[in-house]
Amino acid sequence: MSVSRIAASPGRAADGYLALPAAGSGPGILVLVDDRADDEMRQLIDLYAAEGYVALGAPAHEADDGDAAAIAALRDRSECIGKVAALGFGRGGLTALRAAAEKRVDCAICYAPTDIETVIELAARIACPVVLHLAGNDPAISPGTEARLKAAFAHRASAPSHPAGERRDGRTEAGLYIYAGVGPRFEQKSSADFDRAAAGLAHSRSVALLRRVIGPHYDLETLWEAHIRYEFETRDVAATMATMIDEPYVNHVPVMTGGVGQRDLARFYADHFIPKCPADIAMVPVSRTIGADRVIDEMVVSFTHDVEIDWMLPGVAPTGRHVEVPLVAIVGFRGDKLCHEHIYWDQASVLVQIGLLDPGGLPVAGAETAKKLLDETLPSNSLIKSWAGSTRDDG
Repeated sequence: MSVSRIAASPGRAADGYLALPAAGSGPGILVLVDDRADDEMRQLIDLYAAEGYVALGAPAHEADDGDAAAIAALRDRSECIGKVAALGFGRGGLTALRAAAEKRVDCAICYAPTDIETVIELAARIACPVVLHLAGNDPAISPGTEARLKAAFAHRASAPSHPAGERRDGRTEAGLYIYAGVGPRFEQKSSADFDRAAAGLAHSRSVALLRRVIGPHYDLETLWEAHIRYEFETRDVAATMATMIDEPYVNHVPVMTGGVGQRDLARFYADHFIPKCPADIAMVPVSRTIGADRVIDEMVVSFTHDVEIDWMLPGVAPTGRHVEVPLVAIVGFRGDKLCHEHIYWDQASVLVQIGLLDPGGLPVAGAETAKKLLDETLPSNSLIKSWAGSTRDDG
């Protein structure tokens, strides 16, 4: 990360931390933080640089009267291409919304603003797309306040966005999200309020707005397919790892195999995944959902159990049996790199098919689960013993 100085107002300057994306250029984002330590602030700026933005950060208390200069400084940088967004936390959230109301940014994101009344006042003046993330346990968010906030932004909260966030009716979008059971600093890792699930969801929603309005736009499907190709076709560990961020993680949820970080994950791929895939492993795609920062793949995986499959059946000697099982991969991205993979399958179905689990008397099935996923007309409810006797005449 490089460091620059930005003029906050005549006779006053603020320290601004600048981080560039791997591409060297991109849309700009001004990140306005509250009273965080410098290392936390830098981590936050680095995160948005990794997402593809020329990210300039400044403490909110220094930027309240200087964000105009900071935005101008960001737009003037040769690395900043195209549009600019403002993202703020606490007091910085109000500053981001004020920049939106004054038409100095193309979109704004606000986390847990410190003054809800000011937010409500600004709503009518905001003409660009915005997202607000509010904490359910924030004392400032009473049921009445929540209703007033929703009313203030209701005129542009429902319709889907179009280029630059504009709607067909000429209005612009606003997303208002309240995260139940969390405190105002739910996205700050060092805070007692930190909630990993809420923080992750809020970040995905923020990135979705940024991608729609200012870009950059990545072909996540192509990136994911390249990763799969390196894993299963060329079986190239280095190429596989090159598709991922510096600190990725993979979790095969049913058996908790995978790894965290480049070193452990590369070891996992080299010793326990790529050479431990059956020779005839094949994947039949069923559905694919592509979002702003993730791909969800639903498929049927088939193979002959001709090798000890460390990543799926660790410690189980090859049985030579054929297996077909539905599998879902939830793949997160940070910019144009894979960030994580959550892989799910029905382990009971696999164990039935290799003969390690007797399905008798248990609510489990074998290859039938894969066959029915591929053909929904196959019988349902075969495990419900009373199904045949529960016939109804709806006529």
